[in-house]
Amino acid sequence: MPCMKTLTGAAAVLAEPLHPTITLLQTSSLTSVVQGELERLILSGELAPGAKLTEMALATRLGVSRGPLREAFRMLEEAGLVRTEKNRGVFVRDIPIDEAIEIFDLRAAMDELVGRRLAEHITPVQLKEVKAMVDAMERAVKASDARGYHLLNLQFHDRLVEMAGNRKLTAIYRKLIKELSLFRRLNLADGWLMPISAGEHRAIVKAIASGDAEAAGKAMFDHVMESKDRTVANHLKRQAAAPTEALTGAPHARSQR
Repeated sequence: MPCMKTLTGAAAVLAEPLHPTITLLQTSSLTSVVQGELERLILSGELAPGAKLTEMALATRLGVSRGPLREAFRMLEEAGLVRTEKNRGVFVRDIPIDEAIEIFDLRAAMDELVGRRLAEHITPVQLKEVKAMVDAMERAVKASDARGYHLLNLQFHDRLVEMAGNRKLTAIYRKLIKELSLFRRLNLADGWLMPISAGEHRAIVKAIASGDAEAAGKAMFDHVMESKDRTVANHLKRQAAAPTEALTGAPHARSQR
C-alpha cells in the first residue's frame, strides 16, 4: 500500500497545472518551430509571393492551435516576409523591383565591408573552407545543377559575412537576403550564367587571400552589382513578355538569381 500512496502522490503532482513560466516557454518554443516551418515554406517558394496564409488550413497542416500561429505571423511580419491587411488577412510579401534594387545596393555596401575585413583578418582554416565552397560550386556548374549551385551560393556569402565577426551586420544581412528571396527571379536558371558566377566567386576568394583589402572589397561589391544588373535585365524581359503571355495564356519561364 505505501507504494500505491507514492504513485497517487506522483499522479497528483503531474495533474497540477503548469507554472505560468513553463507554459510561456512551451508556447514560445512552439511559436519558434511554427515560424521556422512557415519561413521554410515561404523561402522555398511553396508558399508563393502574394499567397494568403489561412489560419485554419495552416493550423491543421502544422498540427497547432491558432495562438502560436498568430504569434508566428507577427514575427514573420517583423522579418519582412509577410504583410497583414486589415479585414483581409495575412499574405506572403511580393517584393517590387524598386525595393529589390535598394536591397542589392545595401547588400553591395555591406559585402564590400566584409571583403575588406576578411582580407585583413581571415585565418588559413577559414580560407581553406571558402575555397572548398567554390570548388563545390564549380562541380555544380559541371553537373548543370542550378539548384545545388544556388544553395551553395547562398551558403558561401552567408559564411563570408559570418566570418567577418560582426553579429549585427550578420543579422541585418540575413534579413535582407530573406526579403530578397521573395523577389523570385533567380538569374542562374540560364545555365550559361553559372560559370560566370563561379568565376566571380573564385575571384573574390583570390582577392581575400591576397590580403589586399581594397581589391577584396571591390570584388565583393562588383559581384553584387553584377547580380543586380542581371536581375533588372531579367525583370525587363519578363515585362516585355507579359503582353504576349496575356494574349496566348502561355506561362513564361521564371528566371533565377
